Amino acid sequence: MSARKQALLLLLCALVELGPASAQSGPSRPAITGISHVTFYADDLQKSEAFYTNVLGWEQQPAADRSTGVRFFANHQQFIELVPAPRPAMLNRLQSFGLNTSDAERLRRYLGAHGVAVPAAVTVAPDGSRYFVTHDPEGNEVEFVQLSKHAVPAPANLSKRLSTHIIHAGFVAHNRAGLDHFYKDLLGCHLYWEGAAQAGHTDWVMMQVPDGTDWIEYMLYLPTTPSRGQLASANHFSPGVVSIAELNKRLLSQGWKPSAQERPPLLGLDGKWQLDLFDPDGTRVEFMEFEPVKTPCCSSFTGPLPGPYPGW
Repeated sequence: MSARKQALLLLLCALVELGPASAQSGPSRPAITGISHVTFYADDLQKSEAFYTNVLGWEQQPAADRSTGVRFFANHQQFIELVPAPRPAMLNRLQSFGLNTSDAERLRRYLGAHGVAVPAAVTVAPDGSRYFVTHDPEGNEVEFVQLSKHAVPAPANLSKRLSTHIIHAGFVAHNRAGLDHFYKDLLGCHLYWEGAAQAGHTDWVMMQVPDGTDWIEYMLYLPTTPSRGQLASANHFSPGVVSIAELNKRLLSQGWKPSAQERPPLLGLDGKWQLDLFDPDGTRVEFMEFEPVKTPCCSSFTGPLPGPYPGW
């Protein structure tokens, strides 16, 4: 056998021993398990704190690595964060949102290997969590968080929470194909449901994370120059509940009085009951039942339904 044939045979044997996974180049994508947080700008932190603590019943804690911000925890790994607005009366109140991952460093390397601009290293927060920040194709700031082994301590009274699970977050979108490349092709999210108020359009696109039940939602229906109210309604988050009817009763018993903007419970086109509240800056809080009560319009759900968060 010639030297060249011997070399080729040895190379072939080595590839067989390594297996197909080793023959692939670049890091693999780690698990992406759900919504970590959503960060909004607040004009009056004290006023907003009263809404998230007294109305929603979520535990308030200072941001671990942002001294000017405050976080409101629905459970030990999901929170809404408020930071002071750079200037008053800003039209867009959404600062960023985050997704939880099992391995922030591996995901950073994975995205970098696929042409996404990522920082040179992950950041280790004071609470021990690891994260990095990048941007999606439309410029939204997206933070990927690997949870700390030291969980946020449970509040003294868990019964104050109106919801234990942030099931989705939505944001203004324009280029679905570009967003799909990032969230679907790279991150592994899949189409969960899509629909529209009128036939022939697509207004809402839900993309479920690959390793959980949470989803993000493209809000595709806004005009070219949206108002602050339209932006605050589209850039929203959704706490899940078992029963909107019971939620409505509880809110009323606690002295909540709907504003002119807050509609009574309504049945969405996705077949789920919902109830909209608005925080002091106008950000929409879309309470939504975990399960549909009727067949959804436009398309079927393609993944597992969410439920109450297990434990704290």
